[in-house]
Amino acid sequence: MSNDNNMKLTRRRFLKRGAVAAGVVALPWCIPASSMGRGGAVAPSERILMGGIGIGGRGSYDLGYMLTQPDVQWVAVCDVLKGRRAAAKNAVDNKYGNKDCVAYSDMRQLLAERTDVDAVLIATGDRWHALASVLAMRAGKDVYCEKPACLTMAQGQAVVETARRYGRVYQTGAQRLSEPPHVFAIEMARSGRLGEIHTVYADCRWRDGLRHDWLPAEPEPPKDQLDWDVWLGPCPWRPYNAGYVNGGWYHFYDFATDVAMWGAHTVAQALAGLDMTDVSHIEFQYEKPDATMVTRLSNGVKLVLFRVAGSVWEPCQYWHGACGERFDGPEGWVAAADGYSGPDVSSPALMTEYKKVLADYTARTQRPLDHVRDFLDCIRSRRPTVASPDVMARSMNICLAADICEQLKRNLKFDLRTAEFVGDPEANRLRSRAMRTPYTM
Repeated sequence: MSNDNNMKLTRRRFLKRGAVAAGVVALPWCIPASSMGRGGAVAPSERILMGGIGIGGRGSYDLGYMLTQPDVQWVAVCDVLKGRRAAAKNAVDNKYGNKDCVAYSDMRQLLAERTDVDAVLIATGDRWHALASVLAMRAGKDVYCEKPACLTMAQGQAVVETARRYGRVYQTGAQRLSEPPHVFAIEMARSGRLGEIHTVYADCRWRDGLRHDWLPAEPEPPKDQLDWDVWLGPCPWRPYNAGYVNGGWYHFYDFATDVAMWGAHTVAQALAGLDMTDVSHIEFQYEKPDATMVTRLSNGVKLVLFRVAGSVWEPCQYWHGACGERFDGPEGWVAAADGYSGPDVSSPALMTEYKKVLADYTARTQRPLDHVRDFLDCIRSRRPTVASPDVMARSMNICLAADICEQLKRNLKFDLRTAEFVGDPEANRLRSRAMRTPYTM
């Protein structure tokens, strides 16, 4: 080693020989087939790395289902509640037999640190859905977001624009768009088998209105248990009360919507069966708050937002169960709702092509009859999902316009192309809400 070149050469040889020797010692006698992508397993390099934001309640269900997908690897979970994030981490670790899943209390930390994460599930309370989706897409993540996807029209438009600008895949959790009975009903209407559709019904059951007051103050828990400021996020400041955290937020205007609670599903289902390409506006007819709301599309189709008070599971004249939709045409009607093994039809003859209608749908769209699977497939193909940002925004705009109609107690006309009320400045001001600093878009 008389000069630098000899020194470098010797080091290279030493390192190469050391690496080979270490490999001989460290490599196991048998490499598991799963790590190579054989035996039906997906190789680690081909897996979609997932994170979860808000993983209690509906989020825990979504997490459990997504854990069954062979091409998904969960690596991070986040929830503002300590107990929920611990439970989610345990679920992931138990699935994989390790302790590798990292738990976060603030989604902003997860998004900043986990550059390896490809996609996130967002199943927070409704107040966070749009903002979390926007922040995640800006951080380069694809998004599966539970419904309702936004509290305001402005938030929904921000999701649309962010997905488009950053080229992200987004799926809203209107899973019935991928379930066979609903797909059949939608396809029967869309394909013309019922004739020209004249009336569509969407289940938007009344929830006794939203409260505009707030609960009395209680002592806040320690921040490591629950950071109340983060829980509130973009909503107005309200004093802590455990009733909010335990599900009571659902009844308050500050944190929720009304028609969209169910309509985020059913209006999307109704619109999917219609040709909306030439529909310019929709007119809302105000009735007393607990009554069914009748609306009319500019193409003459009547869209009925079914609003009868009572449990969502109580039978009605259009379907049984919850989250139903029904299409009426001159050749008959078809309806579907939760719990259906097959749709309801006006005539048994309409069911003769049940399997063919579903087969034609999957062949035409190349989509599975599985909402999560559609999202994961679209992550790979980079095409829009069945419940894309545009699908979400249109259905949410109709739901939120119905909320504003009830709030103002008068008929309204809404332009679907510009997302503005026609000739009503007061209604237009209600298309957005102030977002509390620093939780802004």
